[in-house]
Amino acid sequence: MKNTRRVLLAAAVATVAVFALAGCSKSNSGKQQQEGQGTQAMASAQKPHGHIKLVYVEWSSAVASTNVVKAVLEKAGYDVTTTSVSAAAMWQSVATGDADAMVAAWLPTTHAAYYKKVKDQVVNLGHNLVGTKIGLVVPQYVDIGSIDQLESHAKEFDGKIIGIDPGAGIMSKTEKAMKVYGLKDFTLVNGSGATMTGALKDAIDNHKPIVITGWTPHWMWARFKLKYLKDPKKVYGGAEYIDTIVRKGLKKDHPEAYKILDNFHWTPKQMGQVMLMNQKPNSDPYKDAVKWVNEHPKLVKSWMQ
Repeated sequence: MKNTRRVLLAAAVATVAVFALAGCSKSNSGKQQQEGQGTQAMASAQKPHGHIKLVYVEWSSAVASTNVVKAVLEKAGYDVTTTSVSAAAMWQSVATGDADAMVAAWLPTTHAAYYKKVKDQVVNLGHNLVGTKIGLVVPQYVDIGSIDQLESHAKEFDGKIIGIDPGAGIMSKTEKAMKVYGLKDFTLVNGSGATMTGALKDAIDNHKPIVITGWTPHWMWARFKLKYLKDPKKVYGGAEYIDTIVRKGLKKDHPEAYKILDNFHWTPKQMGQVMLMNQKPNSDPYKDAVKWVNEHPKLVKSWMQ
């Protein structure tokens, strides 16, 4: 009798254990399913809205603005790549659709020739920065104040105007200025933004005369005491602006990115803040842009609306 009871008790315990395991297995299965669905939802939420290609020229202003826009578009969920090219290639790549956008179109003077060639092949979203200027620049300690005085002081400047990359609009304008003002004893030296500012720093450190191709906004105005040479014949034009140019079809393909690019607008002072950050030792322009974007949530929100 006792043996029979023991057998029945053991069977009951085993049955309970089986149901308990079954319930636990079902519960764990449901939990795992929920976790799997949650992971899928998270992956879906993190999936980029699309891929946006930005092009720019290695000018301090373009580096600052392009990386800021990249950071904002990524904040909106896009995968963004940036490519440094020449000024001519920058315009051409947007016109052909190889790139989606650029935020470094200096108009109406500096990039007038490029814009004229592709005007019907791109979409101009308007100004992203107002108050720019280009021209010939010298340290404030230099006695002359106008371009038409340069020729008689050519020896003081070693007959050199220190320029940047040969494809830049300011270089073609300077070539024109040299003809208009009769600067026969001067040579326009090709280089880059970095070599130009390097030569400027060396000259200022040694208190020597130097004339460079300069523009605003640029971090050098915050670091050095400089002045534009007057341009009485208006070769360099007046005040300029920087426009945002996108490829045709971007609005249809990526409407949110298009709207952000359309909303993007800041001031020379704000751009200058990012450019100065980029001049610090071992700085990373992209990381600087991300930091600046995170420190200006109200402005960035207005671009993302």
